[in-house]
Amino acid sequence: MNRMLLSLGTATLMAISVANASAKDKQSETFLKKAIEGNFAEVSMGELAQQNGQSDAVKSFGRMLSTDHAAANQKALNAAEGLGMSPPGGPNAKQKAEYDKMSKMFGAGFDRMFATHMVADHQKDIAEYKKASKSKDAAGEYASGQIDTLQKHLDTAKSLKAGN
Repeated sequence: MNRMLLSLGTATLMAISVANASAKDKQSETFLKKAIEGNFAEVSMGELAQQNGQSDAVKSFGRMLSTDHAAANQKALNAAEGLGMSPPGGPNAKQKAEYDKMSKMFGAGFDRMFATHMVADHQKDIAEYKKASKSKDAAGEYASGQIDTLQKHLDTAKSLKAGN
């Protein structure tokens, strides 16, 4: 009887462990999907800033975004491959709509809206990346390695928004 209870207890613990691992995998996959979509969106927004921005600072920030997020996306795609997931091929519908809206703006108006958008976007991203960085898998490693770059982007965006 004790062996049967012990066996049932072990089986239950194994089932819980598998369920927890599966939930963590799902969280990592969800994070990476959003991160990859976000990287695609940031590369596009960076290119748009170089085209539609007025100030040299906005154009320079656009170059930084495009370069940094293209490199980050390669790492995110590698992490996704490591988890055996199928990554998205571009930004999501909301990000595309934001791009379309901003693509109709130029000059100083574009610069202001771009800076405001980048502050909000990077604040949200940093919070998500910090949460994901606690995961002990490829997604967590990727997230941990990107936080400093995202913080640099946020600081730059805040400076642009302040008009510096």
